[in-house]
Amino acid sequence: MARDWSELFITDAAGEDAARDAGVQAADATSSEAKRGGLFRRLRESMAKTRQALGSEIHSTLFGVLDEHTWERLEEALIMADVGASTTASVVEELEREAAGGELEGGEALSGRLIELLAETASVGDGRIDIRATPTVIMAVGVNGTGKTTTIGKLAWHLREEFGKTVLLAAADTFRAAAGEQLEGWAARAGCEIVTAPEGADPGAVAFDAITQARARGIDVVIVDTAGRLHTQEDLMGELGKVRKVIARQLDGAPHETLLTLDATTGQNGLRQARMFAETAEVSGVVLTKLDGTARGGIALAIARELGLPVKLIGVGETVEDLRPFDAEEFARALIADG
Repeated sequence: MARDWSELFITDAAGEDAARDAGVQAADATSSEAKRGGLFRRLRESMAKTRQALGSEIHSTLFGVLDEHTWERLEEALIMADVGASTTASVVEELEREAAGGELEGGEALSGRLIELLAETASVGDGRIDIRATPTVIMAVGVNGTGKTTTIGKLAWHLREEFGKTVLLAAADTFRAAAGEQLEGWAARAGCEIVTAPEGADPGAVAFDAITQARARGIDVVIVDTAGRLHTQEDLMGELGKVRKVIARQLDGAPHETLLTLDATTGQNGLRQARMFAETAEVSGVVLTKLDGTARGGIALAIARELGLPVKLIGVGETVEDLRPFDAEEFARALIADG
């Protein structure tokens, strides 16, 4: 799992991160650790609602008498945080087995092992994003209100500011009048260009035009914004599949990444959305937003275990720095640990 932006992107032919090779090895280790410590504190703060919902229950169960009631309470706490029933059952069963076998002694050991199990659960697939193709085409999907367009803008900003990549945005959400304007605002903020079309235009044509321009001008990355359609609207989901086919015909291997943006506050409904989009759009990774406004942060684990989809990015606030690569271990610690 990526701990920072330099570890998130695959940027060279050897599959290693160019940014890391160029600068990270020479960076001051103390400064790097201090930065990561600050990011972890920010993550803990943003996940306060989830941790508070879990914290007292975790402490009172794992630091007390371990009996059948203890494990039931732990299961209830994790399910309330939207970790998911099957995920919770698997994690608690393993923790109970190890505790009964004498492998874990004391609340600290139990809590630490719980964090490890949750991190293992969240670690599925490849959490990186391969941007070696020129252009790399990233397709962004998700329902209205999840923060998809904002995520696109923040991602474009990081690609340009931290990696020096040229980015072209494709405003293929032609169904919502304000969508193009919102994306134009982010394009200006991120310092990248944008391809737009009138409201009601063919979304596939917008994507086609953007890729054509990118190939002609040597643009590094194209990010295609698609309509924030409801997952229950089969005709619109079908349109999403058509856009994907247009992209694939225009450029071999594209889209190279399909990111699904989910709103963490929707809990299990987000899991249902993910399942539907995964079937239609061949989703390769998830962006989980609004973690700072929910007590349901455990949904990241349910998505990973039940759908096998890696969470690649998380949103924990409004600023560009609040979009960050997902790190399973840090996430689990922020979910459970007191300090």
